This record gives sequence, structure tokens and C-alpha cells, in this order.
Amino acid sequence: MKLQATNYKFPTENSSRVFLAPMEEVNDPAFRLICKKAGAGLTYTPLTSPLSPIPLVLDDKPILQIFGGIELLQTSNSKLLTDFFVKYDKKVSGWDFNLGCPASTAKKHCYGAYLTDLETTEKIIKLMRENTKKPLSIKIRKSPLAYKHLKIAEKYCDLIAIHPRTKEQGYSGTPDLAWAKEFKKKSKIPVIYSGNVSQTNYPQLLTIFDYVMIGRNAIGHPEIFSKLTKTPFKKDFKDYLKLAEKYNLPWRIIKFQAMQWTKGERGSRKKRAKMIEAKNLEELKFLFFE
Repeated sequence: MKLQATNYKFPTENSSRVFLAPMEEVNDPAFRLICKKAGAGLTYTPLTSPLSPIPLVLDDKPILQIFGGIELLQTSNSKLLTDFFVKYDKKVSGWDFNLGCPASTAKKHCYGAYLTDLETTEKIIKLMRENTKKPLSIKIRKSPLAYKHLKIAEKYCDLIAIHPRTKEQGYSGTPDLAWAKEFKKKSKIPVIYSGNVSQTNYPQLLTIFDYVMIGRNAIGHPEIFSKLTKTPFKKDFKDYLKLAEKYNLPWRIIKFQAMQWTKGERGSRKKRAKMIEAKNLEELKFLFFE
């Protein structure tokens, strides 16, 4: 059921090789749509459990990133995983299995970067492959298991995404670009690079890797995709608010996005001070529509 062994190219609407990286609490559907409008070739959902009953909004046709461990292979849960693919496969551009999350929650529940059982990992990825013909990838970090994960990916996946920091580093410290380059040389499938991608280094990175992901540099700044891809785009938080209302996003998410959105703007410190006091959407709107 594998699509291609090598040289697979993600089908993107605008052929942009710059993607919005998966980020928890950040990648809500409104933000993803704004980033795609700004020029992101593909967007990723936050970590998503196929065992959760919460419905997903996938209007941006993202890569649906899932997580989990041994529990996904239990008889009843593997059926739920299959049903999950049936429900959402037509609504996404592809699928990703996360093997890189360094969060304490991931450590507690043994998923992400803490899923070290290769047999379990391969069974999950094989099950995913059996349930979709869409592009399939895994996202990993620099670790002693990285090349073993690559061998599994080469059997079932079309791409692999790498973040060249260890789980101990989290999101701090310098990404090991030398390690990433060596990994790319040894990979038989296309590689997506993630880790401090910016306007300065992305042209060089795209000469080495097939695609790049932008994470933290995109928080509050979807216009970065416009600058990198030369896509016409006007940054306006009103557009985000309209989508946030359409999708009935939680107040805490909207307030977080608003706080991030204003960073770097003239008078932003005073505006954020007022935002801290805002207790509802109407009060927040007043700050942007006054």
C-alpha cells in the first residue's frame, strides 16, 4: 500500500516547500487557515489522539498528526484508529505519527520522544499505512533511535520530518545541523527539516532538505510565510477573529493568539497590558476594532 519508495512530493496547493510545524495550543484551525493564506504549503494539526471523541475541524486540509503508544494496538482501540482514518482521510492532505514530542506528559504516558519500543512503533505505523493511501510520515528528534526509526519509515512512509535537538534539549539550545545533514544523506525518502527555521537560513536549508517547517517563528507572525514565499498577504487580526468565531474557539486560545499577534508592533506593550484585563471576546474586539 506504499505510495512511492523515493522522491515523493507532497501535493500542495501553491507548491510551497515551507510548512507550518505542528504546535500544541497554537495550531488551531483559524490560525492554520491564516498561515495557509499567507503561503504555507501545508499545515499540521497539533498532537491528536485517535481515541478522542472530540470532532476535528480540517478546513485547511492539514497533515493530521497523531500520537499514542501501545494502547493504540489494543483490539478495541485499533478498531477506533481504523474508524478515525475512515472518518478523516478524505479531509486531510496526509498523516503523521509523532515520535518527537519532549513534553512531560509524553514522558508520563510513553508517547512521542518517549516511545522507545521499536516493535510497537512499527506496528502502529504499519496500521496507519494500511488505512490510507495519502502521504504518510513520522516526525522524530535526534536520538540513538533516529536511524532505526528511519529504517521503519523507509518501509512504510513517504517522508520523514526531523528536529535535530534531543528530547532533553526540548526547544532550547542549538539544533545539530551537521547531524541533520548526515541524516539526510542516509535517508532514502524525502526529509522535512524543523528547528529554528527563519527568513535568514531557509534558502540554504532548502538546498539541503526537501522541505522545511516553521514553528515558533510563526507564532503571532503568519506573515513569515508570505515573506518566504512572496505570497501577497495582509496581516490583520480581524481575519483571525472572524474565523475564531466561526469555529467557536475557546476564549483562552483567542486571547493567547491576540497576545502573540501584537508582539513587535508599535504600541504593542500597552495593547497587551489591556488584553490581560480583557475578560471576553467583545472586550478584546474593542482593542482591535476601535
